[in-house]
Amino acid sequence: MDSDERDQTNPPLSRRSFLQAAAGAAAAGGAVLPQALQADTSAAIDPPAASSVSVSLEVNGLRHELRIEPRVTLLDALREQLQLTGTKKGCDRGQCGACTVLVNGRRINSCLSLAIMHQGDHITTVEGLARADGGLHPLQQAFLDQDAFQCGYCTPGQLCSAVGLLEEQRRLGAGAPALTDASIAESMSGNLCRCGAYPHIVAAIREVARSDVRSDVRGDGP
Repeated sequence: MDSDERDQTNPPLSRRSFLQAAAGAAAAGGAVLPQALQADTSAAIDPPAASSVSVSLEVNGLRHELRIEPRVTLLDALREQLQLTGTKKGCDRGQCGACTVLVNGRRINSCLSLAIMHQGDHITTVEGLARADGGLHPLQQAFLDQDAFQCGYCTPGQLCSAVGLLEEQRRLGAGAPALTDASIAESMSGNLCRCGAYPHIVAAIREVARSDVRSDVRGDGP
């Protein structure tokens, strides 16, 4: 067979003829998919949901028994399980301080802490700051007197952080340096106020600090 006969028997495959053949095969249901696309995905299984665990939390002097997933933050447990919505969810990244609560008298960002980490701890939210007789905490009263809030969204976190600040001072005892406006502002720098009420917040904390009123946090630790 000479070269002319071979060319007539097996004509060269053009781009047009290739596309036409591929389209015909696809229409007939015979298109061949890449092996990766042929894999059976019907058996794909989502990761199993985390199983719930029992958690015992003492919040504002009351014991609560909860069933929650291990990944639930303290913030979400307070708001969604215990309906203590005074603690606000702001950035949810530990950057704004709106979620600040007290754990054993020390301030923390509850959005960055898992609820299961705090069994046996004494947790105080803004709802627990008022005195047992119903009177306002000195800092709550000072915030009112000094007009230390506007929209109020950051106020619960500001109050808890301020109480924690004064508790830190109390723990230091007589050796604690006197609080100045600058040191108060620095110590409260983790709590953002988008309304810009910082001078009034500082004034409220200064008022209570200078009156030498001990922060009375129910259930705080040693």
